[in-house]
Amino acid sequence: MQPKIHQGMLNALGFRFAIVAARWNDFLTSKLIEGALDGLQRLGLDDDAVEIFKVPGSIELPLTALKVAKSGKFDAIICIGAVIRGETPHFDYVAGEASKGIAQASFQTGIPVLNAVITTDTLEQAINRSGVKSGNKGFEAAMSAVELVNLYKGMDGGKDASDAKKKAFPHVV
Repeated sequence: MQPKIHQGMLNALGFRFAIVAARWNDFLTSKLIEGALDGLQRLGLDDDAVEIFKVPGSIELPLTALKVAKSGKFDAIICIGAVIRGETPHFDYVAGEASKGIAQASFQTGIPVLNAVITTDTLEQAINRSGVKSGNKGFEAAMSAVELVNLYKGMDGGKDASDAKKKAFPHVV
């Protein structure tokens, strides 16, 4: 017996995306944003189909992502931040709460909210994950976002994503 396999296509055409990005460590997050935009554009995203929301730091990502998801304007949200371990436990709190909150935003809204918050022990590791040696985690999150919106569209019987959003958020015009 061969099971039926469901997976999303890598086609951004017709979808809308939001990027919620922390300004803290901007020299890193700006590279992650560039990577996400590059990925979305390579997959056919319309130029006007992405919006970027800037927040002070990674701890502010979850609530902003939740508000953006609840707007009903976007098919997926990509959260971008960079948290580098320091000499205090602050890293653990920020990284952990940001990660939990991003997941909660997705669970509460049914909208894919991707976590592209890099968490590293050193600045060198962060630079590498922002496009130097280890790929660009913003680009990878964009690929995952596109795959998920296509998968979910297929799971809804191939209906237009805007129809699903209208049912989930009837109060949004």
